[in-house]
Amino acid sequence: MPTRILFVCLGNICRSPAAEGVVRSLAPHLVTDSAGTGGWHVGEAPYAPMQTAARARGYDISDLRARQFSPMDFTLFDLILAMDEEVLRDIEALRPSDAATPVQLFSDYAPDTGIRDIPDPYHTQDFDGALGLIEHCARGLVATL
Repeated sequence: MPTRILFVCLGNICRSPAAEGVVRSLAPHLVTDSAGTGGWHVGEAPYAPMQTAARARGYDISDLRARQFSPMDFTLFDLILAMDEEVLRDIEALRPSDAATPVQLFSDYAPDTGIRDIPDPYHTQDFDGALGLIEHCARGLVATL
């Protein structure tokens, strides 16, 4: 069975869909998805400026739609990757007592950057910077699989 990886950010319109798009491009054999801890954008496409930044680097994420993280995701995925420490804490707060699925920071796959949190471009407006970090983490992740 292929490795199933879920990328999670706050609203599922910037960082996590970008991470999903980059990883599915680098490793199309993996099963990937993305979600947000908040439900504000459920059903929406990724934020237009993130789509533009991703498209400029060769990633089409226009087909993705936001959804909210669910405790069921612990059974559906082999690995859950959070975009920042707050998101990681929110995910862990929803962990069922019998769930063993590992939850890590996506940045764990790029330790040379010295970052823990991938800055949210929805707030910083630095879509290219966030995407660069996401690509670096994605390469590190794929190299371990």
